[in-house]
Amino acid sequence: MSGPCTFGWDYVVAGGGAAGAVVAARLVERTAARVLLLEAGGEADLPAIRQTGIPGMASLWQDPAVTWPHVTLPQAGLNGRTIPLPQGKVLGGGSSVNAMLYVRGNRRDYDGWAALGNEGWAYEEVLPCFKRAEDFEDGAGPYHGADGPIKVARLTRMSEVSRAFLRAARELGFPGGEDWDYNGAAQEGAFAYQSTRTKDDQRSSTAFAYLDPLRGNPRLTVVTGAAVTRVLLDGTTATGVEYVRDGVLHRAEASAEVIVSCGALATPKLLQLSGIGPAGALREHGIAVAADLPGVGAHLHDHVILGVAYRARMELPLPELLAEAGMFPPGDPDLQLLFGPVQFVSDEYRVDGPVFTFAPVLARPRSRGTLALRSADPADPPLVDPRYLEEPEDLAALVRGIELCRELAHTEALSPFHDRESAPGRETGLSSYVRSTATTVWHPVGTCRMGRDPLAVVDAALRVHGIDRLRVADASIMPSIPAGNTAAATVMIGERAADLLT
Repeated sequence: MSGPCTFGWDYVVAGGGAAGAVVAARLVERTAARVLLLEAGGEADLPAIRQTGIPGMASLWQDPAVTWPHVTLPQAGLNGRTIPLPQGKVLGGGSSVNAMLYVRGNRRDYDGWAALGNEGWAYEEVLPCFKRAEDFEDGAGPYHGADGPIKVARLTRMSEVSRAFLRAARELGFPGGEDWDYNGAAQEGAFAYQSTRTKDDQRSSTAFAYLDPLRGNPRLTVVTGAAVTRVLLDGTTATGVEYVRDGVLHRAEASAEVIVSCGALATPKLLQLSGIGPAGALREHGIAVAADLPGVGAHLHDHVILGVAYRARMELPLPELLAEAGMFPPGDPDLQLLFGPVQFVSDEYRVDGPVFTFAPVLARPRSRGTLALRSADPADPPLVDPRYLEEPEDLAALVRGIELCRELAHTEALSPFHDRESAPGRETGLSSYVRSTATTVWHPVGTCRMGRDPLAVVDAALRVHGIDRLRVADASIMPSIPAGNTAAATVMIGERAADLLT
């Protein structure tokens, strides 16, 4: 059933997630533009989203009301397992359902983007975007903002076992400590995680921080339950979008630009459905080709994680965050560690009683995968094939991560806290353990990457190659994944996109 065509918009933003909400809000704040923000999910006013407790967060990731239940194709590098890869299906996107760790990544990440010819994306150039987004608990400084929408807080309490982790890191010669600012001058070292929470312990998502203050503004219209199915094109010019709401097909026209911010899985799917992507694959699905861009859906990569767990000798308190402490080991840029008094392991390794877990993360994966259409039906989920651990260096990095966790566990600082290793255990081969238990951190990126080469999809101004008045602003544009959780970088991309548009 077809509905009306709506006019009167200067900008249409498809996707109200971690970046899209930022773009829409900044356009309204800075210009006289009329902005339509379309979000396929619902409002972010569920108690489980606002509160920050561990049980609530765990339930969010498994709730189809607020996440898209994507599942990968069988992964040869993970013993043929399929891996759940849920993505946010709610205003605020991933920022409304994630674990709230605030991690920007290393300056080398962004300098690397600029080195590929992406002018304006070096660390010193994107740092103002990070600062503008942030209201840091410690106040403003060279690396932090204090007037931005996103609240960033330090831990109010830390378990004794996490403090012991920090002492263990120092025992092995690593820098850091409870106040180490890994989002400051130097990332490498051990630290307590910062998080996107208010002082009264409420989640600070882009929905709450950017959109809520603009509710009632007549120039911003937010429509939830609106699944965008196609970018409308007049030749090679974007003119609006089609979307389905309550079973009715609508069209919304944009007089200025269309910005696609649906995320690293949904954005390439939408572009391909619109005729923008690898020509051969599009024709196989009967889709007319508007722009032959073979990089749409290519270059998919993601952080990979696993658990190294120890049974504790004493009861451990429920932590504020899934990870209280962590480390970026100096000299090993491929690793990030998470640590806390939780049991984060595969079911077959779970034990009764208190447990603390190290979680090494593959921070800079070399493996690259693809996202492809299953069919021309917008309701069909895409074919997601990250090809986890296809490159041998990725497996080797996670093995090194397990070995480092064991070194930390057997320091004088941590040895008194445990009686045995419950995962993987000394009888298990490390490579085998990695392939049988590693999973995703839900950080897919790169499927519409920014650059100048033949597989790039957008330029440094986030404009889609070969299509006028169409930009992409979300994690899909990342040429390479930052070393660290991707939410902060995605918000920064939203801020940078707003700068480019205004």
